[in-house]
Amino acid sequence: MESNQKKIDQEIEQDVAPLRDPNARPECFSNTFQECLFVLTSTMATGQSSFFQGAVIVVLAEIGKDLNMTSAEITWTTAGISLSSGAFLLSFGKVADMFGRRTMFISSMIGYTLALLVIGFANSALYFDVLSGVMGLFCASSVPPAVGLLGATYEKPSQRKNKAFACFSAGNPMGYVGGMLVSGIASQVSTWRASFWALAVIYAIFSLISIWSVPKEGNSPYKVSLTWENLKKLDPVGMLLAVSGIALFSSSLSLAGDAPKGWGTPYVIVLLILGIVLIGAFLFWQSIYSHPLMPLFVWRDHNFSLLMGALSLGFMAFISGQFWMALYMQEVQGYTGLGITVRLLPMVVSGVLVNVVCAFVLHRVSNKLLMLIGTTAYTVSFLIMSFTKANSIYWGFYFVPLVLMVVGADIEFNVVNMYVMSSLPPSQQSLAGGIFNTVSKLVSNVGLGVTTAIYNAVRNQGGSSVIRPYAATYWFATAIAGVAILTVPFLKIGTQGGNHASNERSDEESLDQVGDNVTVQTEKCKA
Repeated sequence: MESNQKKIDQEIEQDVAPLRDPNARPECFSNTFQECLFVLTSTMATGQSSFFQGAVIVVLAEIGKDLNMTSAEITWTTAGISLSSGAFLLSFGKVADMFGRRTMFISSMIGYTLALLVIGFANSALYFDVLSGVMGLFCASSVPPAVGLLGATYEKPSQRKNKAFACFSAGNPMGYVGGMLVSGIASQVSTWRASFWALAVIYAIFSLISIWSVPKEGNSPYKVSLTWENLKKLDPVGMLLAVSGIALFSSSLSLAGDAPKGWGTPYVIVLLILGIVLIGAFLFWQSIYSHPLMPLFVWRDHNFSLLMGALSLGFMAFISGQFWMALYMQEVQGYTGLGITVRLLPMVVSGVLVNVVCAFVLHRVSNKLLMLIGTTAYTVSFLIMSFTKANSIYWGFYFVPLVLMVVGADIEFNVVNMYVMSSLPPSQQSLAGGIFNTVSKLVSNVGLGVTTAIYNAVRNQGGSSVIRPYAATYWFATAIAGVAILTVPFLKIGTQGGNHASNERSDEESLDQVGDNVTVQTEKCKA
C-alpha cells in the first residue's frame, strides 16, 4: 500500500509540474543571456533563405551582368533556394521530430555557412543557380528543428513565449532587409561576391554560438530509435511525392517567363501538369497513410486554413513586390547596392518597432483585428507603388509603402506563427514549422513566376514608359494582397499567449484533471 501511495504522489508531482509559472525562464537555460542567444540563433536560422534572397536582390543587376545571365537565370537566383527548401521542408520536419532536432539544427547552420562561402566564387549562371538550390537544402534542414526546439522550449502560453516568438517571427520578413543591408555595404566596399562572404562570416559566428546556446534535448519523449519500423513512419512515399510535385510545379512557374512561347511552351505545360498531379497524389496519400508526412486534420481547422491563406497571399505580394522594386532601382534608376540599402532602411526601423509592439499586444488585442491591420497595410503599400511614375519622388511613392509593407509582413507572421505552433502537439512542432514554411516558400515561387510572366508580357508590348512593366507587377501584388482582406471577416480568433482569464480557466481544468487522476489511481490501489 505504501508503494502504491508513493506512486500516486509521483504522478501528482508530474501532473502539477507543468503548472509552474509560464513566464519564468525555461529550466533548460542556465541564464537569460543563453536564452536570448538561442532565440536570436533560431531567428537567424528561419531567416536563412530570406537573408540570401535579400543579399541577391541588391546586387542582382551586377550578378546578371558579370555572369551573362538571361532574365530566366536571374529569376532562378532567388527561385532556386525557395524551390529546394520548399520541396524538402516537410521531409526534414518529420526527420527532426523523430530523430532529434539539435544535431540537425547545428549541422545545417554550418552547411549553410559553407555554401555561402562557395557561392561567392561562382563563375557562371549555372554554378550560381545550382548553388542557390543547394543552399535551399540547408535552409530546409534548419528551419523545422529551429521551430521544434522553440516550440518545445516554450510550450505554455505566456508573455515570455510571445516575446520569443515575436523575435522569431521577424526572421523571414526582416531577413530580406538584413540581407540587403549586408550586401549593400559589402558590395560597395568590394564586389557582389563580398556580399556572400560577409554573410558567411555572420552565419559562421551564429553556428558557433548555436553549439552553446541551443539546449540539449536529453531524454526527449518524442525521439525514437533508428529502426526499420520507425523509418517507415517517415512516410517515404509521401516524401517522394511532395518533393517531386513541388519541384516540378515551382520549376514550371520559374521557366515560363523566359520560355520560347511563354506559358504555351510544351515543356512548361508538361512540368505544370505533372507537378499538379503529383501534389494531388501526395494529398490523397496523406489521407490514407497511417503515419502521414503532413497530417491533413490541421487543414480542417477553420482558422488555420484562413490564416495560412491570408499569409500566402500577402507573402506572395511581399516577395514579388520587393524583387521588382529592387530591380527597377538598379536597372532604371541606376542606384548602387549601397544606394538601395539606404533607401530600404525604413523597413528595418519599421520591422523592429512592429515586432516589439506585437510582443506586447498579441495577448491583449484581438488577433483578428491585427490580421485586418496587416492585410490592409499590405494592400495600401502596393497600391501606392502602382501609381509610381518614372520621375516620382522617393518620399512620396516608396518611403510609405516600404514602412507599410513590413507592418503587414511582421504582423501576419506573428499572428500566424503563434497559431500554427498551437495546431500540432509538441511531438510534431518541427513538422508544424515545416508546413508553415513550405507554404511560404511555395507561394514565393508562384509570385515570382507569375510576375516574371507579367513583366515580360508588358515589356514585349513596347512603349515609351520604362516603368510600365514594373508597375504591372505592383498591380498584381495589390490585387492578391487585397483578396487577403476578404478572408479576415471569417476568422474566429481572439488573443493568443499571455496568462489571463482564458489561461486561468485552463489551469483550473488542469487541476481538476489532476484531482480526477488521483481519484482514479486511488480507486485502482483499493481494488
